Parts: sequence; C-alpha cells; structure tokens
Amino acid sequence: MGRPHRAMVREFGQDLRLFATPAARVGLVVMLLVLVMLPMVVQDDFWLSVLIYVGITAVGALGLNLLTGYCGQISLGHAFFIGAGAYVTGWLGGDLGLPLVLWLPLAAVAGGLLGAMVGPFALRLRGPYLAIVTLGLVFIGEHLWRNLKGLTGGNSGTSINADLSVGPLDFNRIVLGGEVYSRNQGFFWLVWALVAVLALLVKNLARTRPGRALQAVRDRDQAAEVIGVRAGRYKIGAFVVSSAIASVAGALFGAYQQFVSPDEWNLLLSIQYIAIVIVGGLGTVFGSVLGAIFVGALPALIDRFAADIPGVQTSVGGPGFISVFALNQAIFGVLIVVFLVFEPRGLAGIWLRVKAYFKSWPFSY
Repeated sequence: MGRPHRAMVREFGQDLRLFATPAARVGLVVMLLVLVMLPMVVQDDFWLSVLIYVGITAVGALGLNLLTGYCGQISLGHAFFIGAGAYVTGWLGGDLGLPLVLWLPLAAVAGGLLGAMVGPFALRLRGPYLAIVTLGLVFIGEHLWRNLKGLTGGNSGTSINADLSVGPLDFNRIVLGGEVYSRNQGFFWLVWALVAVLALLVKNLARTRPGRALQAVRDRDQAAEVIGVRAGRYKIGAFVVSSAIASVAGALFGAYQQFVSPDEWNLLLSIQYIAIVIVGGLGTVFGSVLGAIFVGALPALIDRFAADIPGVQTSVGGPGFISVFALNQAIFGVLIVVFLVFEPRGLAGIWLRVKAYFKSWPFSY
C-alpha cells in the first residue's frame, strides 16, 4: 500500500507544479526569449507603444479577472482604481521624486487601501447590485479628479515625470554591451516583466487555499459558508488585491504616458476591461493576457488607421457617421455579446479545446 500511496502523492505534486511537463518548460523559455528579443526586432515606436499599452492593460486585466473571474464579484469601477494609481504615481514619483522601487509598490498600497474601503459593500451585495455600486465609483472618481486640482491638475490634467531607474539601470535609456536602447524598448521590458511576475503571483494565489476559497465563493457563496469558508473575508481580500493590481496598471500608464487627465478614467475604460476578461476567459490567468492582446490593442490601432476605415469620423464635423470613440464602444459591446453567447469561456476556452484535441489525437473527434 505504501508504494501506490507515494506514487499518488508524487503525481498530485506534479499536477500542482506550474511547469510540470517538458513542453511547458520549453514554452516558458520561448516566452522569455520573446520578451527579451522582441524590442530588438520591433524597433518601430508605434508598434512598441502598442505592445506597451497592451502590457499595461494585461496588468489591469489580471486584477479584474481575480475579482470577477475567480471571486465572481462584478465590478464596473476598475477605472477608478487605475486612475488613482496614476495620480499617486504623479505625486510620489513626480512631485516627491521617489524612485521606481518605492512609488510603484506605494501605488499598489494606495489602491489596496481604496479597495478595502469598497470591499465591505461586497458583503451585502452581489450581481447587478454590486455592479451598480462599483459603477458609482467611476462618477465619484470623475468628480474627485476634476476638483482635487493640487493632485490631479483638474480638467487641464497633470504631467507625470516619475523616475524609471532601478539602481544603475535606467529604463528611459538602457545601455547594455555598448548598445543604447530607447525609452520604448526599456519600458517594454519593464512592463512585460511585471506582467510575467504578476501573472505568476495570481496563478499561484489561485492554486492556494485562499484561491480555492475564492472560487467556492464565486460558485456558491452560501454553500462555501456552510463548509467553513468566511466569504466576507475573501470578498474583501479579493477587492484589496484586485484594486492594488489595478493601481499598478494606472501607475505604469501614468509613468509611460507622462500626462493624464480626468477624461481618461471613464466608464468606457471599465467596459473595456470587462470586455477583455470576457473575451480572454473568465477565471484564467493566461486568458487575461490573451484578452489584453486581442482587445487592448484595438483603440490604438483604430486611432492609427481610422482614416482608412469607411464611415469613421476622424475630426469633428468631418465625413463619416461614427466617431472613433463611438466605434470603440460599439466594438467592445459586440465582443462582450458575441463571446458571452457563443464562447463563454473566451479565447482561453478555445485554446484549451485545441490543446485537448491534439493531446488526444488520433482518438479525438
């Protein structure tokens, strides 16, 4: 009886490992090589900026997917926490001149504290009622960002000149082996390294006891309470962690763009993140990244190629029947409906089916 028991324990332990198979380890090496080499291959500033915005969006999507996909708490207030992270970065990294290793974690702490203030509402509300409460955060945020002029600059916006150096390494201008890399190349490495770290953290969190408790609360919160899961504690914890990650995304956005205004933290941004996690796949880490790549790049691409799209207005009063802003809204709405109706598991579900097909070939059908 001892040997079968040890074999089962060993097999279970292998299942818990993130990169248990040779194929998974090869995939990890390939992804790291792509992360390192891509900025050297793609040197066009436009495409690098698109990839940077996609990476920043992936960070925010990881936070929302943890809350909505793993814990089942619908939030339309993600834009509020992202904006808070940007303004905290402007104050800490710009006005106070703190280094990257301080202002980025402090932005996460600020977002987590805000999430802790919102979290208790999740104890009594769920579904559309919770969504309406978090929607109110967007409008409260718009009021605050327009009136806290000392922090945000009001309607005129504010500049953010945060330090991007870690010791001798300055991501504004990286010098390696006598080769000088541009700000976009350096920021690409910074953002996607953070995406990799946060994805690993979220994946490990989802596999721990708190992660399984979050999923139990998502599926049946009352049944989870019966078996000893303190649903209230985990709901608040999910809001705290999700808000902290969202603030990190806002901090990176502000530091990269170097200027932010209250108009950026609107309802459309929250809807965009909802579309990302639905299209990518609720309750999956790699689905957050897939959704960010698929959906997050759309606004930048539409802005770039709007003149070539029939019927799109590129200026006020210009020819066309739909503005760029309205087109973005329409695309996000269509993506949400299409994936909810035809592919509720998102791109992650499609990938898992394809993977299962080839894994079971030639017996798949």
